[in-house]
Amino acid sequence: MFRKLALAVVAAVLCAGPALAAFPSRNFECIAPAGPGGGWDTTMRMAAKVLTEKKIITRAMPVINKPGGGGGVALAYINGKKDPHTITVYSPPLLLINLTGQTTLSYKNVTPLAMLINDYGAFAVPKDSPYKTVKELFDALKKDPKSVKLGGASSPGSMDHIQFLHAAKTVGVEVKDIPYVAFQGGEALANLLGGHIDVYTTGMAEIVGLLEAGDIRVLAITAPERVKEGPLAQVPTLKEQGVDAVFINWRGIFGIPNMSEEARSFMEKALRDMSETPEWAEICARNGWAQVFMGSADFAAFLEKTNEEYKSLLEAIGLYKQAD
Repeated sequence: MFRKLALAVVAAVLCAGPALAAFPSRNFECIAPAGPGGGWDTTMRMAAKVLTEKKIITRAMPVINKPGGGGGVALAYINGKKDPHTITVYSPPLLLINLTGQTTLSYKNVTPLAMLINDYGAFAVPKDSPYKTVKELFDALKKDPKSVKLGGASSPGSMDHIQFLHAAKTVGVEVKDIPYVAFQGGEALANLLGGHIDVYTTGMAEIVGLLEAGDIRVLAITAPERVKEGPLAQVPTLKEQGVDAVFINWRGIFGIPNMSEEARSFMEKALRDMSETPEWAEICARNGWAQVFMGSADFAAFLEKTNEEYKSLLEAIGLYKQAD
């Protein structure tokens, strides 16, 4: 009798399998929704590096690149996963690709775990540009919105585009008439230097090298205050120049939809512990990232509020096309 009871208990445990295993019970799959070298890839790789090297997470955390669709390919992949050991990184395009109709999936198809950093945008012109300040640029756009050709590395209605329109709309520019050209990779910078576009809207980190070399002039950054050190310290904010606008390129880590409370809670704490290490502080300083940790619940509320703000701006410029 006792032997039969023992065998029954063992059988029940074996059948239960992973459900009884504490999280994490296996190696992770860390998804970067773009190719190597960009902001998503760098953020995920650096986070995985600190988490494992500091032994905050003792399972392997290899990073896998799944580029395409402005993050849509990775979002579809994550949405179909059931294993909570799959995580990813996102920023504003998570909201924008849904609001512009590129995918029916949205921030509601992932589980927010933690916001980690804020990055900001920059508006650059060639060194011989007639525009010496962002006020001169916006004054020209007020007179004729079609007189200035704008370029960026994101699709129309996505981050590079919308951060410029957000600032221009603040000062009364008819933003829907501004020509915008989307480029791949480094093509935008080449076209700026070649005179094919007048203004390049991008992330701050992307223009540091050319700024140091003296090939471009950066008219403004979208941060709430100036960068304190490095080449960008010389660049004024929009607010300094009378443009009451800030655009945050937030980045955070997400889990699969319907993630278990055990897994969500574990990852939130692990990311919080990571964000408090000197190693993470050094990485953020080196990349010009502002450390802004936000836990899961607050991050979810932030996403809902921000989604409505982006929607309003896209409606104003005629690019809101949310898919059903």
